[in-house]
Formats: sequence, C-alpha cells, structure tokens
Amino acid sequence: MPPITLTLTGEQYRILTRHLFPEDGCEAVALALCGRRKGDGRHRLLMHRIFLVPYEDCSVRTPDQVTWPTHLLPPLLDEAAKRGLALVKIHGHRGYDRFSPVDDKSDRALFPSVYSWIDDGQPHASAILLESGRMFGRAIDDSGNFQNLECVSVIGDDLLFWYSEDHSRTIMPEFGVRIAQAFGEGTYERLRKLRIAVIGCSGTGSAVIEQLARNCVGSLVLVDPDVVEKKNLNRILNSTMADAVAKRSKVEVAKQSIASMGLGTKVEIFAESLFSAQVVRAVAQCDVVFGCMDTVDGRHLLNKLSTFYLIPYFDLGVRLDADGKGGVEQVCGTVHYIQPGGSSLFSRGVYTMEQVRSAGLFRADPSNYRAQIKEGYIRGVQEDRPAVIQLNSLIASLAINEFLARLHPYRLDPNGDFAIHRVSLSHSIYEHEADGAVCLTMSRHVGRGDVEPLLDWAELSTAREAA
Repeated sequence: MPPITLTLTGEQYRILTRHLFPEDGCEAVALALCGRRKGDGRHRLLMHRIFLVPYEDCSVRTPDQVTWPTHLLPPLLDEAAKRGLALVKIHGHRGYDRFSPVDDKSDRALFPSVYSWIDDGQPHASAILLESGRMFGRAIDDSGNFQNLECVSVIGDDLLFWYSEDHSRTIMPEFGVRIAQAFGEGTYERLRKLRIAVIGCSGTGSAVIEQLARNCVGSLVLVDPDVVEKKNLNRILNSTMADAVAKRSKVEVAKQSIASMGLGTKVEIFAESLFSAQVVRAVAQCDVVFGCMDTVDGRHLLNKLSTFYLIPYFDLGVRLDADGKGGVEQVCGTVHYIQPGGSSLFSRGVYTMEQVRSAGLFRADPSNYRAQIKEGYIRGVQEDRPAVIQLNSLIASLAINEFLARLHPYRLDPNGDFAIHRVSLSHSIYEHEADGAVCLTMSRHVGRGDVEPLLDWAELSTAREAA
C-alpha cells in the first residue's frame, strides 16, 4: 500500500476525546466512516462521520480492555460499500503508547471481515487516541498485515500533525537552525514534511511563496494560469523584465526562484486554472492551502475543496479604493482562516451565491456575461483589483504568521479568537474575530473526499475532462 494518512477536524477530535476518556476511567470505542483521496503518492483517509459505541452496549469495559458488539457494523459497512468510504476503528489508551497484543488480535479478527464486505481493495484502519492527546494508527490489509499510518492530523484552531516513528527525522542543516530556535525543532520538522498549495502566484501569492520557501517547507504546489507581464513587475517578487518579455509563466518564475535558494523545497507547478480536475486532485493531496485569488468562484471552490478534503485554508484579500480624483479612499486587507466543519467564506458574508454564479459565467462565457450585465441580470464582479507591493507583503506576512501560530501556538490568546484579521492602513484599524456559526451549506460535505464529479462541481466531472 502507498503511505496512508488520517485527518479529522477539530470538532471531531473533541467528540472523540470526550467519548474515549469517560469519567469512569474505562476504555471505550468509536467507529468512523472516512472519505478518501486516492493517489499514488499517498492515500488520505478523511473523517466524515463518527459513530460512538454506547458504553452500555459493551460487554466488557475495564481500564485496559473493551469488548463491543459487532452487530453495530452492518449498517456502517453497507454505507461504506455504497459510497466508497473507509472504516476506521478508534479507541483510547491511558498510559500505554502503542497497540497492545489484544489490539493486534482484535484487528486481525475484525478487518478481514470488513474487506470481505467492502470488496474494493481500498485500505481501512485502526487508530488510538492517547490521554496526552496524541493519535496514531495503522492500516490493516485483507490478510491481517499492519502498516503504520504515516501521519494523523487534526485541523482545528490548532494544526496538529503526528508522524509515525518510522517517518525518520532528517539531519538539521545550518539554514534550519534559526527556524528551530524561533519555533522549536519539532515545528521545523513538521514544516519540512508539509505539502502546501498556493493558488495565485502574483501579488500576495508571490510573497506567500517566498516566505514559505524561506521557512523550509518541504513541498509546494503552485497554481496560476497567467504569465508575467510588464504591468505586474512591481508586484511579483523575483520577476524580471526578461520574464515579461519572454512571457514566462508565473509558476515557472516562482519555481526557478525557489530552486535558486537551495533550501530543499520541492515544487510542483500548474500553469493552468484551478478549475481543472487535475489541479483539484493535486491540491487535495496537500496539508495546507493558501488562496491568493481575486475571483469569487475561485474562493468558493477552495472553500469546498477545504471541506471535502479536510485541508486548512488561509484566504488572503487586498483592496485599494481610489476616489476617482487621483487620491485613495481605502487601503485594506483581510486574512481568513477556514477550518473544515466551521464557518465558511460564504457564511461569513464574503460572497453570495449570486456572485459565484456571476463570476463563473464571466470565466466560462464572457460574451454572455457582458450581455446579461447590459440587460440588467447581473450587477457585475470586479475583474481586477489594484494593489501595491507593500500592502501585499503585509497581508502575506499576516497570513504566514497566522499559519505558524496554529502550527506552533505561541501567542497568549487562544487561536480560536483569530479566524479573521482585518487591516486598514488608511483608517489605522486592526481587528480580529473568532470563527462564526457552522456553515450548514458546507458542513454536510466534511470529509467526503473523492466523489464524481469532484466537489459536486459539474465543471470538474471526469466525463467532461475526457471530452
């Protein structure tokens, strides 16, 4: 099997913690149905729905053992088989930080039956939550062989990544020492293992890319369909007049710049739109995504991708309003942190579904879009937002620091208070807000993973891609 990971939301993690460590001190068990992101590089298990096995249904519950009734399984296995989901068994351990011989016997008895019921050859897993909060797990094949999960991650107010012991540490190079001094050796190690996507590689995007690479992130996936032009040389870091003359793609320029740093960051580039099944699949294999796009439909797609594939999403926006007389009325920017299962850009009022429709029409059918504006059916969307490098760099730095604060909680206030940052340079305002109410539109998609069409978005269907 390829490397396998398990990801869950912060709320799912809280639910499991409460159930698996009850006040009576005895063991408990839970089952989860997980979506998948299938890939050759790794196979991601994405927690979709949790079933808590009632304490009273267990025939044995002691501080070091639990026996639960398997008659609870058939409805879950039927659903998993129908929807292509994985089954994951989770139980808690107090004071024992590995799978026990009893666990080995139990898993070897259970999972061959699971494979005979769900005959698709895809992996299922067993996981343990420790009283300390750490999680680890293993996949079990249809013959009862074990493979450690490469990583278990929790996407909540904090970003938690626990790697298996056989995911060996690397020798820290000299350029990594200062990062380790600031954020700790553990944070540096996590940065080296992370795969991060940046969507949009122009103003804010190029500054985000620069800072991620300088912080020694292990791998970057860069997406932008455009080429460097003379008009944006003063906004794109590391771009040159020669790049503009040669019409080099923005992602190619960024990749070359990262390579010249020599800090070991691997780069995969896509000189195409985010609205591509190939690009969505690549981003869905990432651990974190930064959205540096102006378009409303692009933001909506990233919000859905974050929800389906349990990826933390940092959305960056800048705005410069001119007064039409040579002056400036407003210079401001925002950073939104989106965690799957929480509020969304839609529920926060960043855009409306009518704006998403308008933006999609502009992208797919510009002539029809202009006709509908003329006829009064569409109020219009901004096609280009002016920005300056100092504002872009400020918002990019704010986003990177927000990411680092969640990876290595260093501020005095809890991360939950910082879901939204707003800055106005013209009005001398800085404010931050906590996450809002759960977005009901997005929440039903949490952890669904691969579906057809991707993200329930008709434009991303494989049939359309093949055509």
